[in-house]
Amino acid sequence: MRGLVPLLAACAAVLVSVVYCVLPPTLLPLERAFPLTRRVELDRLRARDRARHARFLRGAVSGVVDFSVQGSSDPYFVGLYFTKVKLGSPPREFNVQIDTGSDILWVTCNSCSDCPQSSGLGVQLNFFDAASSSTAAVVPCSDPMCTSALQTAATQCSPQSNQCSYSFQYGDGSGTSGYYVSDALYFDMVLGQSLIANSSAPIVFGCSTYQSGDLTKTDKAVDGIFGFGQGDLSVISQLSSRAITPKVFSHCLKGGGNGGGILVLGEILEPGIVYSPLVPSQPHYNLYLQSIAVNGQLLPIDPAAFATSNNQGTIVDSGTTLAYLVDEAYDPFVSSITAIVQQSVTPTISNGNQCYLVSTSVNEIFPPVSLNFAGSASMVLKPEEYLVHIGFSGGAAMWCIGFQRVQEGVTILGDLVLKDKIIVYDLARQRIGWANYDCSLSVNVSVTSGKEFLNEGQLSVSSSSREILFELLPMGIMGLLLHLLA
Repeated sequence: MRGLVPLLAACAAVLVSVVYCVLPPTLLPLERAFPLTRRVELDRLRARDRARHARFLRGAVSGVVDFSVQGSSDPYFVGLYFTKVKLGSPPREFNVQIDTGSDILWVTCNSCSDCPQSSGLGVQLNFFDAASSSTAAVVPCSDPMCTSALQTAATQCSPQSNQCSYSFQYGDGSGTSGYYVSDALYFDMVLGQSLIANSSAPIVFGCSTYQSGDLTKTDKAVDGIFGFGQGDLSVISQLSSRAITPKVFSHCLKGGGNGGGILVLGEILEPGIVYSPLVPSQPHYNLYLQSIAVNGQLLPIDPAAFATSNNQGTIVDSGTTLAYLVDEAYDPFVSSITAIVQQSVTPTISNGNQCYLVSTSVNEIFPPVSLNFAGSASMVLKPEEYLVHIGFSGGAAMWCIGFQRVQEGVTILGDLVLKDKIIVYDLARQRIGWANYDCSLSVNVSVTSGKEFLNEGQLSVSSSSREILFELLPMGIMGLLLHLLA
């Protein structure tokens, strides 16, 4: 790689006179296309989620080429999280979707003839041109990455071009193919309260030369996907393997108003965070769900319904809008809630969904729900984290169960339950942590080197001024920050 800006090292000294050296963190903006005031229909949300699940569940054989597509057929109804990344020399800006259900970063190549030329999200689409970047290098067939056992039959090598290529067909008929490139990823490094330095690091990413199906639709088009999976080619894995960032990332997504929140490559600290171990050797973020309690009472569900196997388990996925519950657990879950509230609400069925007509606040009527995981870690859901407000009928608000029944045996926890919580993906320790939190508030962020705690700083987000304010403690070091502008 030629002409890369050297990464600056920073050392933080602790009281015991031991000096730890780490590379300083980096900063990227994160934006969101927000829903308008019209109410979303559950059928449309389910259709959007079904298309996504067909893609990432079919692609579970490998994280390397498991490109998933977030978004919606109507982006004004369903929020879309995306960040701006700068690639190449000179750097060029790309809007890429944030996705915890896939691994690699990929952007559209300028040679793609079937790719969208405009976007209904109101963003300008850009195309990557390796020939115009002085630091770009096409990954050759002989590269160990291309010949490693991590690759699948979807990874190909063309003797004519000597390019390490990929090709993947998703379960819904859409697909993408292209080749791998090594080039500079540019970012801002936060060195102190007011010092932000420009820097860069070489990473390997995909350059898409062909797209089909939903990927060609302009209404949801962005420049690519930013995968936050566990695979070796994910950006977080590439950067953490070179000690540029810790091998942990966190997010806090606001559920009210216009949404927004914080996504950090680093660990958000909060005293109330509880952790549960990840299921090993899984392509997605699988947890051991053991039981469900409604209003403190365990539901009569066989724990085997939540057991992890090739076609069953519990997945945490920020790209899923609603939440999905296995068939064996769905009926006890809905029946228990209905039995508790039926004297205070009017139960009704709307388009096949269990709904309730409510004349007062749901928080005053509906019970808390606890999802109990391994490690004695419980995720307590407030009513608005398992119900969806559909609209009004006869002057009463209509709320429906947001959890959807699935037959495949895979429980999926999407944004419905992940919102208004700090979620920490600690890949170094193979665990996920969470705590209820007001995501409009500042958060404490730490950076670790291996298992050594170094320091912490405080991040404040000002949604009114759309500015990112840093209130770092002395020698505070923050992780790679992505800010969701409200």
